[in-house]
Parts: sequence; C-alpha cells; structure tokens
Amino acid sequence: MRLDSLENLFLHEIKDLHNAEKQLIKALPKMAKAAASDELRQLLGEHLEETKVQLERLEQVLEKMGKPVRGMHCKGMEGLIEEGDKLMSEEGDETVKDAGLIGAAQKVEHYEIASYGCARTYAEMLGMMDVAELLQTTLDEEKAADQKLNQLAMSQINVQAQEQHA
Repeated sequence: MRLDSLENLFLHEIKDLHNAEKQLIKALPKMAKAAASDELRQLLGEHLEETKVQLERLEQVLEKMGKPVRGMHCKGMEGLIEEGDKLMSEEGDETVKDAGLIGAAQKVEHYEIASYGCARTYAEMLGMMDVAELLQTTLDEEKAADQKLNQLAMSQINVQAQEQHA
C-alpha cells in the first residue's frame, strides 16, 4: 500500500490494528492459563471478550470504507506476544512470573493505546466522526484495561513478588 495520503495511512493503521487484535485473541487465553493469580486470570479473560468486540469494531470501520479486511500482518504485536511467550516459558516463582505477565500485558496495552490514538486522530482529520467515535470507545477500553492491570500489580502481584526476596 502506498502511503501517499492520510486516508491510506489511516487504512494502513486500521488493518494493522485488525491483525494485532486477531493475534491478541489467540494469545490472551495462553496468558490467562499461565497466570497463577485468579484475579489476573479473570482480568485477562475479561479483556479477551473486550478484544473480540474491538475486532468487530475494526471490521465495521473497514466495511464503512468499503475495504477488505485482509492484507496486513502486525509485526509490533507479533514481537510483543513473542516476548510474553518467552516470559511464560521461564522457570521461577509463580508470583514473580505473574508480575512479568502483567508487564507483558501492559506493553500490549500501551502499543494499542498509541495505535488507536493515532487512528482516531486520523479519522477525525478525515471527517469520519462516526469512525472516530468507534475508535475512541476502544481507546477508552484499552486505557481502562491498562489501569486495571496497573492497579492489580501495585496492590497485590508486585507486592507479593517483592516478598519473595524479603
């Protein structure tokens, strides 16, 4: 795809996000299964359901634009998932590994926050206000997921992981 217009850049971002969400839908169940904490497992499970809806929103955007879904592979998400997979395969204390899982999940959330923020801004600049609203909804969900992960880390998981060395 030629990036010779803001519309093409927007389409590129939407297709990249679409593939990122598809990859995440496959990765989240593995992350939830690897979590020792019931609370973390629940958060990851809730975000899986949210991610499925986010994927549907992206498909709505592509449909509104009259563009096909296929065509992109998100290398950024692929790398973040590979990093998380490596962490899950490490030996160690389950609480410390849960702290690492939260970090891996937050890296994914931050990637998505940046990507959805850019896409929303492009949609606004292109006058696609209904699309911008859809993207803002997802952006808000990604920020909330990051906050929930951070709260769990700071109130429980990281505290418990720190106690492993006390």
